[in-house]
Amino acid sequence: MTPVRRRTALFALAALAVAAAAPAHAQIKGLEIIAPANPGSGFDQTSRAVREALMEAGLASGIQVLNVPGAGGAIGLAQFVNGQNRGPGLLTIGVTTVGAILTTKPPVTLEDATPLALLLREYSVVVVPTSSDIKTLADLTAKVKANPASVTWAVGSAGGLDHVIAGQITKAVAGDASKTNAINYAGGGEQVAAILGGHVTAGIGGVPEFASQIKSGKVRALAVSSGERLADLDVPTLKEQGVDVEIGTWRGLLARKQSSDAEKQELSAAIEKMVETPAWKAALERNGWIGAYRNGEGFGAFLKEQQAMMKTALGELGLLK
Repeated sequence: MTPVRRRTALFALAALAVAAAAPAHAQIKGLEIIAPANPGSGFDQTSRAVREALMEAGLASGIQVLNVPGAGGAIGLAQFVNGQNRGPGLLTIGVTTVGAILTTKPPVTLEDATPLALLLREYSVVVVPTSSDIKTLADLTAKVKANPASVTWAVGSAGGLDHVIAGQITKAVAGDASKTNAINYAGGGEQVAAILGGHVTAGIGGVPEFASQIKSGKVRALAVSSGERLADLDVPTLKEQGVDVEIGTWRGLLARKQSSDAEKQELSAAIEKMVETPAWKAALERNGWIGAYRNGEGFGAFLKEQQAMMKTALGELGLLK
């Protein structure tokens, strides 16, 4: 082999080695993820877990998580749709966003963005303080049936998932969700304090929210809102105890509607790869989330179902004008 051919062959081998070492995907640069709630919230935790998993897998770089709290996610949605940033972007949403749009009727809705991916599910648990004379769900529902107004529920925001679950339990037991006596708390800490202090009859919140209190014996878990018992919490479901309610929260991602098809496809492909990464699976386990990935088409259909469900549930609570 001549020196020239030898050098050519070496260059070719070097090029092949570089190609083999390079990732098999294009890396998204300068991605912005809007978390439409305060730091530490479920939206924030999800957004930062997405950021960590995308970066660790080399699927994206320079990712910024921007917190835009207010109005159950509606303010973050408005900024996402109307903001000046036209680079690659994602918005984390959940069932709270769906409810907020139905109750506040903002000028910007979910129709102004593109469903990209459903990421996860999370279910709620009904709890009472361990000092309560309520030992079982049957004890609680007996009180609801006898006098719904006498049962106070510690829940999150008005029209949020906790409130909806309390309403659906009241409807199933007493026939009228509008009789639900819900007390709203802005933060999980205040909600937990009210329950532990015996200021309410019962409380409803996400399983991860109450996991430490259940484990330490500070609260008694009566039921979970999932269709089947959860793997890491041996508590019977509402359904298996005769209360026909099954509902949970979820979180997913939207893309900007004005983004090009190529940009949306690139984001979609990155998220599809991300949900299979060790970093994402570790985040699911760490936060007590249940992986529930669906692509844009599947998420779009799911959103329509959730909008219909929440419209009915909020109407029954008397929260829709």
